[in-house]
Amino acid sequence: MVLTIDRDRCLLLYPLEVWEEIERQLLRLSSTNKRARALKRLLMGHAEDCEIDSGGRILLPGPLRGFAALEKRVVLVGQGNKFEIWNDSAWQAWCEAALDGENDDGEPMPDLDALAF
Repeated sequence: MVLTIDRDRCLLLYPLEVWEEIERQLLRLSSTNKRARALKRLLMGHAEDCEIDSGGRILLPGPLRGFAALEKRVVLVGQGNKFEIWNDSAWQAWCEAALDGENDDGEPMPDLDALAF
Protein backbone atom coordinates (compact mmCIF):
# COMPACT_ATOMS: atom_id res chain seq x y z
CA MET A 1 0.00 0.00 0.00
CA VAL A 2 1.08 3.59 -0.61
CA LEU A 3 -0.12 6.53 1.47
CA THR A 4 0.02 10.15 0.30
CA ILE A 5 -1.76 13.46 0.82
CA ASP A 6 -4.73 15.05 -0.90
CA ARG A 7 -5.45 18.76 -1.25
CA ASP A 8 -8.66 18.29 0.76
CA ARG A 9 -6.45 17.68 3.82
CA CYS A 10 -7.11 13.97 3.93
CA LEU A 11 -4.81 11.05 3.14
CA LEU A 12 -5.05 8.78 0.12
CA LEU A 13 -4.29 5.07 0.49
CA TYR A 14 -3.59 3.17 -2.73
CA PRO A 15 -2.82 -0.47 -3.44
CA LEU A 16 0.75 -0.60 -4.76
CA GLU A 17 -0.24 -1.58 -8.31
CA VAL A 18 -2.67 1.35 -8.57
CA TRP A 19 -0.09 3.78 -7.16
CA GLU A 20 2.54 2.58 -9.64
CA GLU A 21 0.24 3.53 -12.54
CA ILE A 22 -0.49 6.93 -10.97
CA GLU A 23 3.23 7.48 -10.49
CA ARG A 24 3.88 6.66 -14.17
CA GLN A 25 1.23 9.19 -15.20
CA LEU A 26 2.66 11.83 -12.87
CA LEU A 27 6.13 11.32 -14.32
CA ARG A 28 4.73 12.02 -17.80
CA LEU A 29 3.49 15.46 -16.72
CA SER A 30 5.43 18.52 -17.83
CA SER A 31 8.38 19.55 -15.72
CA THR A 32 8.05 23.13 -16.96
CA ASN A 33 4.40 23.60 -15.97
CA LYS A 34 4.21 25.01 -12.41
CA ARG A 35 0.87 23.32 -11.60
CA ALA A 36 2.11 19.94 -12.86
CA ARG A 37 5.32 20.26 -10.82
CA ALA A 38 3.30 21.20 -7.74
CA LEU A 39 1.06 18.15 -8.17
CA LYS A 40 4.09 15.88 -8.53
CA ARG A 41 5.75 17.40 -5.47
CA LEU A 42 2.64 17.04 -3.34
CA LEU A 43 1.69 13.49 -4.30
CA MET A 44 5.08 11.90 -4.89
CA GLY A 45 6.93 13.95 -2.30
CA HIS A 46 4.61 12.79 0.47
CA ALA A 47 4.18 9.19 -0.71
CA GLU A 48 5.04 6.58 1.89
CA ASP A 49 5.07 2.80 1.50
CA CYS A 50 3.11 1.14 4.27
CA GLU A 51 2.42 -2.41 5.32
CA ILE A 52 -0.69 -3.97 6.80
CA ASP A 53 0.29 -5.73 10.03
CA SER A 54 -1.01 -9.09 11.24
CA GLY A 55 -3.85 -7.29 13.03
CA GLY A 56 -5.00 -5.62 9.79
CA ARG A 57 -3.67 -2.21 10.85
CA ILE A 58 -1.59 0.35 9.01
CA LEU A 59 0.84 2.63 10.82
CA LEU A 60 0.27 6.19 9.58
CA PRO A 61 3.52 8.21 9.66
CA GLY A 62 3.47 11.21 12.02
CA PRO A 63 3.92 13.91 9.35
CA LEU A 64 1.01 12.51 7.32
CA ARG A 65 -1.17 12.19 10.44
CA GLY A 66 -0.35 15.82 11.22
CA PHE A 67 -1.15 16.98 7.67
CA ALA A 68 -4.64 15.45 7.87
CA ALA A 69 -5.09 16.37 11.58
CA LEU A 70 -5.83 12.72 12.38
CA GLU A 71 -6.57 12.11 16.02
CA LYS A 72 -8.61 9.46 17.81
CA ARG A 73 -11.60 9.40 15.44
CA VAL A 74 -10.92 8.92 11.74
CA VAL A 75 -13.11 8.01 8.78
CA LEU A 76 -12.09 5.58 6.05
CA VAL A 77 -13.90 6.41 2.80
CA GLY A 78 -13.80 3.86 -0.04
CA GLN A 79 -13.30 5.37 -3.49
CA GLY A 80 -13.07 2.32 -5.74
CA ASN A 81 -9.34 2.19 -6.46
CA LYS A 82 -8.26 3.91 -3.25
CA PHE A 83 -9.32 4.89 0.26
CA GLU A 84 -9.47 8.36 1.74
CA ILE A 85 -8.56 8.73 5.42
CA TRP A 86 -10.19 11.76 7.06
CA ASN A 87 -10.26 13.46 10.42
CA ASP A 88 -13.83 12.73 11.58
CA SER A 89 -14.86 16.36 12.10
CA ALA A 90 -13.27 17.45 8.78
CA TRP A 91 -15.20 14.66 7.01
CA GLN A 92 -18.47 15.75 8.62
CA ALA A 93 -17.82 19.38 7.59
CA TRP A 94 -16.97 18.32 4.04
CA CYS A 95 -20.18 16.27 3.80
CA GLU A 96 -22.30 19.16 5.08
CA ALA A 97 -20.73 21.56 2.57
CA ALA A 98 -21.21 19.07 -0.28
CA LEU A 99 -24.86 18.49 0.67
CA ASP A 100 -25.41 22.26 0.80
CA GLY A 101 -24.07 22.51 -2.75
CA GLU A 102 -20.79 24.17 -1.81
CA ASN A 103 -17.52 23.08 -3.36
CA ASP A 104 -14.21 24.63 -4.27
CA ASP A 105 -14.41 24.70 -8.05
CA GLY A 106 -17.86 26.08 -8.81
CA GLU A 107 -18.83 22.98 -10.79
CA PRO A 108 -22.19 21.37 -10.01
CA MET A 109 -22.21 17.84 -8.64
CA PRO A 110 -23.31 15.29 -11.26
CA ASP A 111 -26.96 14.36 -11.00
CA LEU A 112 -27.51 10.78 -9.83
CA ASP A 113 -30.20 10.39 -12.48
CA ALA A 114 -27.50 10.83 -15.14
CA LEU A 115 -25.63 7.77 -13.87
CA ALA A 116 -26.60 4.40 -15.29
CA PHE A 117 -27.49 2.04 -12.44
